[in-house]
Amino acid sequence: MTTPDAHPVSAVSDQVRDALATVAGIPRLLVALDFDGTLSPHVVDPMTARMLPAAREAVHALAELPETTVALVSGRSLVDLRIIAEHGDDSPIVLAASHGAEYWIPGEGAVEPAEDDAERGLRDLLRARAEEIVADYDGVWIEPKTFGFGVHTRNATDEVGEQAAAAVDAMVAGAAPDWRRRTGKKIVEYAFRQEGKDTAIANLRERLGADAVLFAGDDTTDEDALRSLQPQDLGIHVGDGPTAARVSVADIPAMAAALAELADQRRHAQE
Repeated sequence: MTTPDAHPVSAVSDQVRDALATVAGIPRLLVALDFDGTLSPHVVDPMTARMLPAAREAVHALAELPETTVALVSGRSLVDLRIIAEHGDDSPIVLAASHGAEYWIPGEGAVEPAEDDAERGLRDLLRARAEEIVADYDGVWIEPKTFGFGVHTRNATDEVGEQAAAAVDAMVAGAAPDWRRRTGKKIVEYAFRQEGKDTAIANLRERLGADAVLFAGDDTTDEDALRSLQPQDLGIHVGDGPTAARVSVADIPAMAAALAELADQRRHAQE
């Protein structure tokens, strides 16, 4: 008998199984995964996000395999990503946060860029202005981030969300035209750092000496990383819609099933 919170076990399609086989036997494999929408459902309060149990089990099964590194690659700030990923100091999982501007490396800890007082001062000023702006729009709120902030519109009507985003857009464009702007599912992000998830993949590939990379994500910000993949790599898109990924899966349970299948295939390839 299933509970209301239970998720059915998803079957892995032949297309996805065959795609996984192309990387399962790679000597040194990096499995890089977006978090929200890929391992964890999008939720009203972002800090309550957690991996689905099946996703967590598959992630840890992969992380335990030889010559296999699992990395969570997220737009979340490092401090927030560690909380929602339930990531302890002894975790073998690498974190690439803030779209690749912050890292957590097992055995080393946090790796963060040098502080810049002027940039952080402008961040605080624009964040405060944004909070003043969205106070007039029901259901819109500001998420502080290490290098900027995000405008969340998930709890607002489409019309109100568009109006709020446009108002903040105009403010940031006038005060900080060189900041990077990203759009995601019901969020617009602004940052004084220019890194993207493609940066994170390139950095981790080099640092780990990976022979191939599997990257999976669900949102527009993940397409940077998917487009950067090399011929020996594998990109997986979660959900529908156009994507640069080689294959797509329907939802998070299907992604969890694909990761469990990869762990199975890789375990057998290494025997």
